[in-house]
Amino acid sequence: MKTLTQAESAVIRQKFPVMKACTYLDLGGRAPLSADVQAAVTRYLDDCVYGRVDKDALFRQTEAVRNRFSELINAHPDEVTFTKNTSEGLNIICAGIDWRSGDNVVLCPELEHPNNIYLWLNLRRRGVEVRLVKPRNGAMPIDELIAAMDERTRVLTVSSVSFIPGFRTDVERLGRACRERGVLFLVDGAQSVGVLHTDVEAMCIDALAVSTQKGLLALYGMGFLYVRRAIAERMDPAYIARFGIDVFNANAHESDFGGTEFSLLPGARRFDLGNYNFAGVCAAEESLALIASIGTKRIEEHVTALAHALGNGLIELGLPVCGGAPGPHIVQTISVGHYEASPAFVDSIESLRRLYRYLLERDVKLSVRRDMLRFSMHLYNSMEDIERVLALTRDFLREEKKQAA
Repeated sequence: MKTLTQAESAVIRQKFPVMKACTYLDLGGRAPLSADVQAAVTRYLDDCVYGRVDKDALFRQTEAVRNRFSELINAHPDEVTFTKNTSEGLNIICAGIDWRSGDNVVLCPELEHPNNIYLWLNLRRRGVEVRLVKPRNGAMPIDELIAAMDERTRVLTVSSVSFIPGFRTDVERLGRACRERGVLFLVDGAQSVGVLHTDVEAMCIDALAVSTQKGLLALYGMGFLYVRRAIAERMDPAYIARFGIDVFNANAHESDFGGTEFSLLPGARRFDLGNYNFAGVCAAEESLALIASIGTKRIEEHVTALAHALGNGLIELGLPVCGGAPGPHIVQTISVGHYEASPAFVDSIESLRRLYRYLLERDVKLSVRRDMLRFSMHLYNSMEDIERVLALTRDFLREEKKQAA
């Protein structure tokens, strides 16, 4: 296993027009589209404009994309359904559980996107206890999460890479602990799938929700939900549609009614609703093919090397890299700032805001979350991007020093 060579990286960068226009380091917000994805979506839209849509072909394409995603995460195609985003996937799981008063769910809200918090808080009205565990120095508190589970715990949910500051979660250890206790382990993979290697079997993940606009390098408005077959088949979908029903022969039209007696399709297919986001399917087909051609193990190694180089470089310049020196907790994201708010950090926060504007004005695309600068990378980034950011930051600090003198 080796990181991408300079030649390979150059070829990949050519596929992403944005890399000619700026230094793009904002995967955590959204990924830029490749020219191949743009062309695939344009072909689909042209077919729509000129009445050339072949729906049977689109259904076959949709199944091919389902298969491709299942291969990416080491799942069976029957364990994958389509959603419109990560939040919908999380809610499908929440709504499919037969909750009883006195049950509980465990999570660490400070490290989650709000959309993996409110759906659980909403269960309180049904008598479900929501156990909120505090983070440990900005990292997922593995021991505390495990200790919070008991015989009434139905779900433990985490992000594989936290929303902010973007540290890796020890998913495999949590997965084993949940499997031993019979607790459903639900993972928000929005910040990791497609850029970090994900194996739902090895990680003992019961359900995994993702969207396609970040690590999967495709469009807003589409996502995937993996549900382990044994789990899915114990669930009752909150919504039911034709594509989740197992009563038709192979030649039945999608609008055919098969009678009042029916059963649900196996695994996660029971959650399928019609029609699919075919533009999103066309985009994902191209982006998943690119990811598969390189392999997520190599992509992970590549982005981790870049992130570590950036983190170490920023530390050398005296900036407060969250989490300190890069180690196993740092993968594709570097956050700069202070995780814990304090009046003592006011001047530092103002300086980071100025640095953000300085970089933005010089065509560096990054984001700000909770007063921290967030740099996040994917396969289209290279050491050239890291060196440019470090050089610009060095220039900024020199200017700041001159102005302060």
